[in-house]
Amino acid sequence: MMKIRLKTISMGILMMVTAANFSFSQTHYDGQKYFNPFPGFKKRTFGDLLKWMVWDRLTGKRAIVRSQNHNFEVVKDHRLLKQNANEPLVAWIGHSTLFLRLDGVNILTDPIFSERCSPFQAVGPKRIVPPGIALDSLPEIDLVLISHDHYDHLDKNTILRLGNKPFYLAPAGVGEILRSWGITNFVELDWWEEIGFNQLKIVCTPAQHFSGRNPFQQNQTLWAGWLIQSRTLNVYYAGDTGYFPGFAEIKRRYAPIHVAALPIGAYQPRWFMKPVHMDPPEAVKAFQELEAEVFIPVHWGTFKLADEPMDEPPGVLKESAEKSGLQPERFWILKHGEVRGLKKIAQKIEAAGQERASLTQKR
Repeated sequence: MMKIRLKTISMGILMMVTAANFSFSQTHYDGQKYFNPFPGFKKRTFGDLLKWMVWDRLTGKRAIVRSQNHNFEVVKDHRLLKQNANEPLVAWIGHSTLFLRLDGVNILTDPIFSERCSPFQAVGPKRIVPPGIALDSLPEIDLVLISHDHYDHLDKNTILRLGNKPFYLAPAGVGEILRSWGITNFVELDWWEEIGFNQLKIVCTPAQHFSGRNPFQQNQTLWAGWLIQSRTLNVYYAGDTGYFPGFAEIKRRYAPIHVAALPIGAYQPRWFMKPVHMDPPEAVKAFQELEAEVFIPVHWGTFKLADEPMDEPPGVLKESAEKSGLQPERFWILKHGEVRGLKKIAQKIEAAGQERASLTQKR
């Protein structure tokens, strides 16, 4: 049944793309490259990269924290995935890969199941934790959301395994990469553009980041987050981003946001990472500006991409949440492979809506 619906949607899906009023970031493309138009953003250069990776190590300014000997728990109980196919749920596969089920649609965000996030599987950042759920153990995927073209978010081997069965949504320019791999079942969107998929409405949202799969082709494709509006829940996936004014604007346009998946890792050293990677205190601030119900941290605990210890981000997140006076139960720090139902959140939202309607009738 799902295959029939997907075929129907894919035939007419281009007809459903719309653009919201574009007043927040009027220009982010100069005709050749994309850029971050946000106040205070300062682009890091290739020279800055060399300073961090080479010079700071040679001069002893860069502390090297090894990626071995981390005992991350991998949850093996995935029975919830095989229960009611229409019940909303979320599972953390690892890094920025989430499995979401909303309105019966099976979704993957930035899927990477490879051993390394690199153009070569012999070198490059190596996975320190296996995928929490094997790709072959997941239900058939209907929709894939790509945030940008970096190797830890757009993995060729995984995309080839998925093939053209799912439908792909990607930021502007990323479709050319997909097409070069034989993927034709996709649509590219720009910031604030919207698209319908089955019962879902999906919005391509701004992010503060950069793109490029080699040093010579930087910012030729766009980077983005994604907002998914279902009949019962609104889920925001931020992709990869620094802290920027967009969170308040996303809330203003699309509130209420019930679940926010925000990146919390690869943030040290701050002088280098701050423009493009939030640290946990900034992620808490973004969560508050979104006014979301639940925070799900992503972009941590899987690949060694920066200088902080691999297991540090969730601890800093908890401290930041406590300092901000936020209830700890709103922060779902999932284990690799952990599956959680979203039904209770949906029921809470429905009950609140009924209460508001009842009060309105009494008036």
